[in-house]
Amino acid sequence: MSKFYVTTPIYYVNSEPHIGSAYTTIVADVIARFKRMMGYDVFFLTGTDEHGQKVLQAAKEKNISPQKYVDELSAKFKKLWDDMNISYTHFVRTTDDYHVKTVQFFVQKMIDNGDVYKGKYEGWYCIHDEAFWNADEVINEDGEKLCPDCKRELKWVEEENYFFKLSKYNQPLIKYYEEHPEFVEPAFRRNEMMQILKRGLKDLSITRTTFDWGVPLLNDPKHVVYVWVDALINYVSAIGYIDDEDKFKKYWPADLHLIAKEINRFHSIIWPAMLMSVGLPLPNKIFAHGWLTINGQKISKSLGNAIDPRILINVYGKDVIRYYLLKDINFGRDGDFSEDNLIVRYNADLVNDLSNLIYRTLTMVEKYFDSYIPEHEEKDKIDEELFELVENKKEQFLSYMNSYQFTQALETLWEVVRFSNKYIDLTEPWLLAKEQSKRKRLGTVLYNLLESIRIIGILIYPIMPETSEIILKKYGYDLSYLKFENLKIGLLEPGRKIEKGNPIFERIDVESWEKVIKTKTVLEEKKEEEELVEKEKNELNNVIDFVEIEEFKKIDLRVGEVIKAENIEKSNKLIKLIVDLGPLGQKQIIAGIKAFYSPESLLNKKIIVLSNLKPAKLMGELSEGMLLAAKDDKGNLSILTVDKDVEPGAKIS
Repeated sequence: MSKFYVTTPIYYVNSEPHIGSAYTTIVADVIARFKRMMGYDVFFLTGTDEHGQKVLQAAKEKNISPQKYVDELSAKFKKLWDDMNISYTHFVRTTDDYHVKTVQFFVQKMIDNGDVYKGKYEGWYCIHDEAFWNADEVINEDGEKLCPDCKRELKWVEEENYFFKLSKYNQPLIKYYEEHPEFVEPAFRRNEMMQILKRGLKDLSITRTTFDWGVPLLNDPKHVVYVWVDALINYVSAIGYIDDEDKFKKYWPADLHLIAKEINRFHSIIWPAMLMSVGLPLPNKIFAHGWLTINGQKISKSLGNAIDPRILINVYGKDVIRYYLLKDINFGRDGDFSEDNLIVRYNADLVNDLSNLIYRTLTMVEKYFDSYIPEHEEKDKIDEELFELVENKKEQFLSYMNSYQFTQALETLWEVVRFSNKYIDLTEPWLLAKEQSKRKRLGTVLYNLLESIRIIGILIYPIMPETSEIILKKYGYDLSYLKFENLKIGLLEPGRKIEKGNPIFERIDVESWEKVIKTKTVLEEKKEEEELVEKEKNELNNVIDFVEIEEFKKIDLRVGEVIKAENIEKSNKLIKLIVDLGPLGQKQIIAGIKAFYSPESLLNKKIIVLSNLKPAKLMGELSEGMLLAAKDDKGNLSILTVDKDVEPGAKIS
């Protein structure tokens, strides 16, 4: 039996799992089920990534130990995969003892091979992505250094580290890419990695000393292994790299690493170089898919769309979610999860096409042949057309599934579903049933439909396992029937009793249906704006409250020059200003003055700014200060300015 080793990324336990993190796992499960059905010995790995500074910070914020924090979140991921009936072979955790020992062994081997040296790291670090960035990769925006992936602010880090000689493997990786064009897919993701390689790799800092929540080096335990190096090694630790030689030889190299595009560099450049360093074969393929959005918006807790997949599953069912994700999202590209589109797809594809085909056919078998599969005679031209289509589309479906083109695979399979429905209309079995002389022909027509449905029921299994099981049970088969050899046309035995049961899918009434995903954006923005207006009223009213001089000294008022101003979309009150505060740099201020000033009228004004106000987010935009304005009883508002040309940043006292 041939083996197939498929992995998901191990998920970082800094937040709850949601439909976006479930997407890769669902795809991996589809592939694992397909390969098992095709006769492979499949090892399907998933798990959680539990070390690093971000996890340590999150645990501190909750005032619990990092181990307790990761135990709780890892358990949530595992339970979600179990609730979703994900057929993983093993769930790895980077805090597992065997993984920790494997990381120490692996890194020590890199050191022993002369690929690691001690030095000093100075550069930009993204705590959110646990990623180091070179100066030429950093985004410079309004005086801030931002991560090129997540756009969050970077931190300048200086510490003694161990470095991996990544640059040593620059040319070997280019050579490997050229000799193995299938190594990274889709092709445009491969090209992105090639561009990085052609620009030249720099050595990689692979340890940290500023915190201790990680795997300590064997011979220098004050250094913990960089979380990404730690995480990548899970792909070999989980299959016995240092403690089960037979198992490791059986499954390595991995046949497929499934990842999202933002971690492609780690998997397609750093991981292969690490494997080269310790002398292990490289994985056969790395597939970097796109991002998933919800109703056109990035998945975010603040937008209310970081939804637990179980909520969707409880309403629509596991198979419906799986079908929609693989049908509507072209695997490899960015895709959007739209509940409206899901409902349309559900009613059209699953109710009108599939469920209707099965229920109509079994109803006629029940009515005309007492629920027994009828005998069949020689085929007519329309019968041959049906089975030529079934055979042709079956081969296309298998080919698409093997190349991870799931949308195309389902489109191909649905050609069989739709033609089978058309076959009913063309053969008109209800008319054949009226004439005793045509009973054999009626039996042949219904046999052919049952045979087409049987093939559909097997092929659909990897994507819709529960639906496949329901279809096969109607024929009296169990899941042991899911074998490649049973895809041969003509295996259906006449005389076998079928069970009609209820329709597999029932229509959704769009008019009365209550959707699951209720994006809070509009409500939140309205509430934010109302709170801002109320806040401004309080700030601008002539309320006299005596303060001590020491309290007043805490307020830092500065002259600021407006160098950029623009309206904030969807807001009737807010304007975004970029203000030059001289030695304090540039700051962004959000002000509710749209009713009194246009953005153009504010440019180059010298205004008075409260510069040490605690930053806050308004309408999703960061405000780092407050301008001063006066408002009279008639509602007139005027910004406070200076009457002479004073340098930006001048202190007001």
